Amino acid sequence: MLRSSCAFSLLPRELLLRLPLTPASRWLSTSAARRNVIDELEQRGMVADLTSRAVRKHVETPTTVYLGVDPSARSLHVGNLLALIGLLHFRLKGHTSIALIGGATGSVGDPSGRSTERNALSADVLEANAKAITDQVTGFLSRGVPFATSRTGKRNADAADAGTKTLGEIRVVNNLEWLGGMGLLEFLSTVGKTARISTMLSRESVKSRLDSTSGLSFTEFSYQLLQAFDFLTLHQRQGCTIQLGGSDQLGNIMSGVEMIRKANVATAGKDGEKGVGGDHEDPAYGVTMPLLTTAAGDKFGKSAGNAVWLDPGMTSPFEFYQFFLRTTDDDVLKYLKIFSFIRVVELHGIIADHKSQPNHRVAQKVLAAEATELVHGPEGLRQALAATEVYYGSDLSKLDLPSTIQSLQGSSHIPSALVRLARADYLDEPIDKLLTGSGLFASKTQARKAIEAGTVQINGERLAARSFQRTLTANDVLDGGLVVLRSGKSTHKAVLLE
Repeated sequence: MLRSSCAFSLLPRELLLRLPLTPASRWLSTSAARRNVIDELEQRGMVADLTSRAVRKHVETPTTVYLGVDPSARSLHVGNLLALIGLLHFRLKGHTSIALIGGATGSVGDPSGRSTERNALSADVLEANAKAITDQVTGFLSRGVPFATSRTGKRNADAADAGTKTLGEIRVVNNLEWLGGMGLLEFLSTVGKTARISTMLSRESVKSRLDSTSGLSFTEFSYQLLQAFDFLTLHQRQGCTIQLGGSDQLGNIMSGVEMIRKANVATAGKDGEKGVGGDHEDPAYGVTMPLLTTAAGDKFGKSAGNAVWLDPGMTSPFEFYQFFLRTTDDDVLKYLKIFSFIRVVELHGIIADHKSQPNHRVAQKVLAAEATELVHGPEGLRQALAATEVYYGSDLSKLDLPSTIQSLQGSSHIPSALVRLARADYLDEPIDKLLTGSGLFASKTQARKAIEAGTVQINGERLAARSFQRTLTANDVLDGGLVVLRSGKSTHKAVLLE
């Protein structure tokens, strides 16, 4: 997934033409100075709390850090992306990165940040979700390295080789391995005896649910002990000393830190609880990241009420790109710091240029391109940009259609954005047949109503009302067999007639 030496070579052509006042060399510094990973994360606004400030010194030498993910769906979403990027930052600084898939805890459900209990998933669904997320996380942490290093100036082969020698390992584990075969009596005698009910009740995730009408089940109440035991197990088996998580995970992470304190021989007799912050040295630490919201106070990660998934088969690269492109001016710098690896000082240069010509939305285009390539790779970004040109470009006749069609076709891991249909089945047939065959409308009745309302376009040309009996002619088919359909402002289909 190595990219061109120019980090913005894949940005839309019109954006590149609008950037003469700021050369790429200003935006992308060639400095590759190594810095403390906690300082880097804080500069990017990616730290909410540290269980102890001593963690700064702790990360000056390579250590092991883990992030837990429950397989509640077959894909992670952009709400999970902040923590994944945090884990990638640790790996880039030479720390071993563990992704823990909650094959066991996923059957329980974490109450943190929720007002109701999760619906239970079957063992088969959990297993399938765990496998899919394992592949997703492994791929992200692998592909993210060349992406990140291309932004930090390591562009020649020698520098790239030197950088990879200091990379931390990637490990993916499933807590079903140690929790799956543990009986209730064993759990109570080994884990339960280390817990104090008063401390468990003081956790915000517990208090908020106890005060709600839905209450809290014993299963959910026990979740923090399961997560704490995960941390203890990784600490003992793999030398893991840091857990990453969202700010709503702070209570669960503190439970793990306290369990490790009590189990650690070096701290025998000194197992009193310590608060968050301070400078005390610990055998283990927690680093939490903020839960992102928009400037308007809305929860980050939703598009029209739907989750924005990292799986390109669930949210296409085009939809993913458009999600970030819609970022407001108030949020764009915050998101650029998090979802790109461009140095922060260079990001302020991008924002300055954006403010000089805000109608060009330079900062949003950089953000959308960076986030899309980070998650979906160069192929996904090419597809997103091609689809953006096809659906929102002013003149389809000016596009290099063979190249555009090739980009829309996707790759081995990016599903095609084209709807392939047999030309003989639709040419010289009523237009509503194509509108339904492409999936733009579910029925001819819906298609005809939309045509009558004047909301349907073919290749950028609006269909006249009551023209649903009009046939699809050879003049409607662009070079290469492409036909671009649109309904309203945001529903599109790119059809390839073969």
